[in-house]
Order: sequence, then C-alpha cells, then structure tokens
Amino acid sequence: MNIFEKFINKKQEETIIKKTENGFIYAPMEGEVIPLKEINDGVFSEEMLGKGCGMKPTDGKLYAPFDGEIILITETKHAIALKSCDGIELLIHIGMDTVKMNGKGFNPLVKVGEKIKCGQSLMTFSISDIEKAGYVTTTAIVVTNSDQYRDIEVLAQGHREKLEKLIKIL
Repeated sequence: MNIFEKFINKKQEETIIKKTENGFIYAPMEGEVIPLKEINDGVFSEEMLGKGCGMKPTDGKLYAPFDGEIILITETKHAIALKSCDGIELLIHIGMDTVKMNGKGFNPLVKVGEKIKCGQSLMTFSISDIEKAGYVTTTAIVVTNSDQYRDIEVLAQGHREKLEKLIKIL
C-alpha cells in the first residue's frame, strides 16, 4: 500500500457529520451501550465524575462525539477529555485500570487544544492488548459537568453503531 492509498483509506474511515445538533453526544465508537452502574469501577458506577454510560467496543477506534476541542489526553493515553462547542465536558476512559498499561496499545491521533469535528478519528486502541494485559475494554463515557444540566439522558442500550445519537443533554 502506498502513501496515497493510506491517505484515501483513512479519509474513507472518517465520517464527519457536517450538521450536528446541540445538546447531543453521538456514539464515539461502535459497541454495546451499558448503564454506568454496570461498570465494575466505583468511580464510574457511582457517578462520582458525572453521568453518562458505558460502551463495550467492538473495534479499536474512537471518534469525536461532537464538534469541539480536545482539553486533555492523559499521559498514559487511555483517556481523553473533550469540550463541545456548546459547553458539554466529556471524559472518555477506555477500559478499566488501563492506566497501568502506560500507553501500550493506545494511539492518539489528536493533540490537546486541537479543534475537532463530529466523526473525526481521535484515537486507535488495541482491544487485544487490553485483554492480554488482563483488563476489560468497557469504556466510560461521562459528562463531567453533569451538575450544570437538568438531566443527562442515555438514549439507547444494546448495540450501537458509531455516531448514532447516544446521550441527550437537557
């Protein structure tokens, strides 16, 4: 595969949503949506960081769930924080206890401060590396400024495709 084929294939993978609706978080990955309370980590299941949901990813690709900006990528690359254009602050924490992997298997494609568009590729990660290290791939998707909103409504459970509406902010 030459460099041009790689570029073309990367562009075909991305599905930038030109028109997004304020107050919505779109699924940042393909996978099974579960309630936060089912995540085996009290910080998330007890909503200490905010409301949201979990997802069990079916592939190792993370996409921007709205238009906004990257505000944090942890040094160990397993978590990313974003802020939408309308002020929603979101933490996406890939896997549980994956901080202990020290970045192995995580490949961020963006930098802190970068503006993002809904559907843009943010990161790739290795499901097999996470599982080989003995961790679960369940990903927490948490609105960290939940207290600024009347309600955070998870719109669906079960399997979801990337970029389907996932959470409504009221």
